[in-house]
Amino acid sequence: MESDRSGSPVVLDVRVVRGAGGGPDKTILNSPRFLASAGYRMICAYLYDPGHAGFERLREKARHWQAPLAAIPDRGPLDWRVVSELLALCRRENVAIWHGHDYKSNLLGLLLRRWWPMRLVTTVHGWVEHTARTRLYYWLDRWSLRRYEVVIAVSPDLLDRCLAAGAPPQRCLLVENGIDTDEYHRRRSRTEARRIANVRTGGFLVGAAGRLSPEKGFDRLIQACGQVIKSGIDLELWIAGEGTQRTTLETLARESGCHDRIRFLGYVSDLRPFYEALDLFVLSSIREGLPNVVLEAMAMEVPVLATKVAGVPRLIEDGVTGMLIEPDSVPALVEAIATFQRTPEMGRRLASNAVTKVRDQFSFATRMKRIAHLYDTLLQRRGEKNLDLQCNGSVPNHRLTTPTIEVPL
Repeated sequence: MESDRSGSPVVLDVRVVRGAGGGPDKTILNSPRFLASAGYRMICAYLYDPGHAGFERLREKARHWQAPLAAIPDRGPLDWRVVSELLALCRRENVAIWHGHDYKSNLLGLLLRRWWPMRLVTTVHGWVEHTARTRLYYWLDRWSLRRYEVVIAVSPDLLDRCLAAGAPPQRCLLVENGIDTDEYHRRRSRTEARRIANVRTGGFLVGAAGRLSPEKGFDRLIQACGQVIKSGIDLELWIAGEGTQRTTLETLARESGCHDRIRFLGYVSDLRPFYEALDLFVLSSIREGLPNVVLEAMAMEVPVLATKVAGVPRLIEDGVTGMLIEPDSVPALVEAIATFQRTPEMGRRLASNAVTKVRDQFSFATRMKRIAHLYDTLLQRRGEKNLDLQCNGSVPNHRLTTPTIEVPL
């Protein structure tokens, strides 16, 4: 078992990032402080485009969570300096476990283990964007999954896809995302939060957050909110996030005739004040993994309306902790938003139930205990011989039955 000079085994979490990153980075950067109590030292290695200024925002997040950050410039697929820098990092820090988070970091882990002995773990956060190039990337990722010692999926549908891709069932685990409720809880009333945020109207405030890309369905949400406003309901829509679709979405907002009621907030470093001001949070995605933004909104006592995709039904029980609708349906969005606006008592009831569910079932501390247990098993620490992570709900449990798996390269 490899460890650093202090005696703590070192875990290297590796991810390729564009700009300020996304939902998975909230999990990655918040993990070192939780793993420290389990006796692990975790380093977050990020491969980033040096020409993109947005990476500075991710550095700020790392500082906020006091996460050790190794920033490695990545100038493209042919930049072999990435390989040498990562190998040097593994040797210098005496890395015991490589934890990948995307196709490139998974491939690099397989390559570097030829020169540095370490255990290989990966987390599948989702395959959501579909372009000509990503087809190749996803094929490479599925190829890698079959060769990793442990494959973690953050939602049941992703677990099924990993198995369908050929990842051995005895190496696959469901470990869903969690939320740090010490950070995400309501501090201000909605009235106070709206005053501070300078909400322009006294009407119904709808919010959404995420990468501005096609799979998030923001175009449908804009169309739906436009129709709700034209029906006579006093409504305003705020969208937090950046992405390739921003210009297209801004054009759509102008064409809706309601552009004065639709605000694009851009990148927001701390979404908590945003959630506190909302009357309703909407996830309009067509494809997803297990979205952190839904967990955050639930923890912040905001009523949630979400599309019935991927792992979302694991978070939202329709009519109990939120409302679910079919994806890719503007009429369903229109009807549901209007229903929340007409029945605020329903929203309060759903939000109250949602807070309880997050605290009971989706605690970040509980999630990290499962991850530490996994690492203990791989490294045979504290006498661990079998991994048995209890999955939330009725999803079948997949067990890692041996800590010493030979991985063909």
